[in-house]
Amino acid sequence: MQPLVVLKNIKRVFRSGEADVYVLKDINLTINKGEMVAIIGSSGSGKSTLMNILGCLDKASGGAYEIAGQNTADLDSDQLSQLRRNYFGFIFQRYHLLPALSALGNVEIPAIYSGMAKAERFKHAAALLQRLGLGERLYHKPNQLSGGQQQRVSIARALINNAEIILADEPTGALDKHSGEEVLKILDELHQGGRTIIIVTHDTNVAQKAQRIIEISDGNIIADYLNEHYKTAPFDKNLVQEAAQQSHSQGRNAVFDRLRESFAMSMLSLLANPMRSFLTMLGIIIGIAAVISMVALGNGTQAQIMANINSLGSNTLTIYPGKSMSDARAGLITTLTDSDAKALEQQPYVAGVTPEVSGNAQVSYGDISAHANVTGASEQLFVTKKLELAQGNFFTKEDVLNRNLDMVIDQQTADTVFGKNASNILGKTLFIGSAVGRVIGIVKNYTTGPASKNLQIYLPYSSVQTRFLGNDHSVQSIILRVADNIDSNSAEQAVTKFLTMRHGEQDFFIRNSEEFRKKVNQSVGVLTLLVSSIALISLIVGGIGVMNIMLVTVSERINEIGVRMAVGARQSDILQQFLIEAVLVCMLGGIIGILLGLSLSLVFELVHAPFKLLYSTSSIIVAFVFSSLIGVGFGFMPARNASKLDPVSALSRD
Repeated sequence: MQPLVVLKNIKRVFRSGEADVYVLKDINLTINKGEMVAIIGSSGSGKSTLMNILGCLDKASGGAYEIAGQNTADLDSDQLSQLRRNYFGFIFQRYHLLPALSALGNVEIPAIYSGMAKAERFKHAAALLQRLGLGERLYHKPNQLSGGQQQRVSIARALINNAEIILADEPTGALDKHSGEEVLKILDELHQGGRTIIIVTHDTNVAQKAQRIIEISDGNIIADYLNEHYKTAPFDKNLVQEAAQQSHSQGRNAVFDRLRESFAMSMLSLLANPMRSFLTMLGIIIGIAAVISMVALGNGTQAQIMANINSLGSNTLTIYPGKSMSDARAGLITTLTDSDAKALEQQPYVAGVTPEVSGNAQVSYGDISAHANVTGASEQLFVTKKLELAQGNFFTKEDVLNRNLDMVIDQQTADTVFGKNASNILGKTLFIGSAVGRVIGIVKNYTTGPASKNLQIYLPYSSVQTRFLGNDHSVQSIILRVADNIDSNSAEQAVTKFLTMRHGEQDFFIRNSEEFRKKVNQSVGVLTLLVSSIALISLIVGGIGVMNIMLVTVSERINEIGVRMAVGARQSDILQQFLIEAVLVCMLGGIIGILLGLSLSLVFELVHAPFKLLYSTSSIIVAFVFSSLIGVGFGFMPARNASKLDPVSALSRD
């Protein structure tokens, strides 16, 4: 016979405190291809340790172990996994079936890792279960099967990759007598079909079913002999033929199949513990919802502020006397006049211009009296500031020339002075201080800044100069609207040059609305970034939560990891399994967080907020991608820990 398994001076030493405990001592053993061997010994004799070394689940502390002439000491973890896939089929005393999978799903696992095509894998697994009498229980979970049925599933799993060697660890230990005999009969049939069968047992009756018996005690082989009473069972050629089928579909789809199986197992794991999965996602949900909501809040605030700025007149230049707003002598400068505004009106870069003077006055109608802001301007004020007319008309150029007291009031003034339900306001007269003015138009309320709380009256600037200020020419400011096709900075330079030439010096300064707009945008952007950064912290905290939960999950599923490694899973397969699970948690949390963040806009509408949340597609995409990266980043350590587990230690955990 051809030697298949060769052990030379194999030792296995475990460290116990400061002492070394020798479990196996210079084991020399050769098992030929096609033999049926029983390794028998009492508890603690070393037989299970020997089986773990034979199955490449554990490594010897010394000596050499060869399979088909290949020294296992020269192999890395993935090569050992390949060896387990190609040469070994494991039948465990406690079955070690994955509870979340059906009988069919459990049998398919080794074939997934070996790269068998999905259709062939399904056909082969179903046929094996059918041969083993489980054709009607393909989709039953392990807890729906008896002990004997679970062991048959374990046998089918050991056979699906056409294993050369079947390693059976106490295969009848957890079964009743009848089920145990059935299992031994199946093993004998496989032996007759050419398989090498190695049974580890403490039961002499089970050992008597083997062709060769090896006795081990205190880490030493004390007997190795052929069983004179060995008798073969009736030969089931169909089972052997089914077990001997070889897949020829390995290749391009192997990686995809393993990825798909990992994804399916991750989903099953999440669904098996829905509350824990939700609590794991909670930090991600809150973080994602906070980030996109804060960005939307910043965008909404910015849009509202810009709309308010635009209501003042977009692309405007405001000219003031003095060097700056803090110039204490600005009030003494009278060189900025209405003639400057008229001269600027002729310039090609000007779409509209108005001088402006203002003051405060007591406004009264009948027995109603209120304090109001009085603004004097030309007829171009309404175009320059984009004031919207609600009723009536604006005053005209003739009104300015004639110094008429035809006034335009805002809606707030109309409601305060005449009452909200008053009608036919146009044409009525008001006392403005000691002067009497006639209402010719009503504009919608001015909505920006502190002035929005005050009553607002607009009069021709010439009337305000003479009737209220006692000044015929100087103005407090000039508002210039730049033509749409002209850059505001270029216009500002042109105005500066033009007025400097008129005045002989630059005794004025200019406020550019575009610069103001940019500063507001920058301020809101910084605030949004700050708030979003705070929200981002909750995402990081959520990621730490994911890592902690995944560490717990790994500790709970160590036995599953051991089973997967025993049937041929690579370290990369285990890493992929748990990494996908972490990423799924974060991605699902990200999706829920996005939906929660979007739903906040409904809350803003219900409470009639003064502005709307404006969501950014890019921020949503970035938040979702970031949540996925958190899954990868914080899930990697638990996944890597799982992939580095020792198979034999993992299998010993429940």
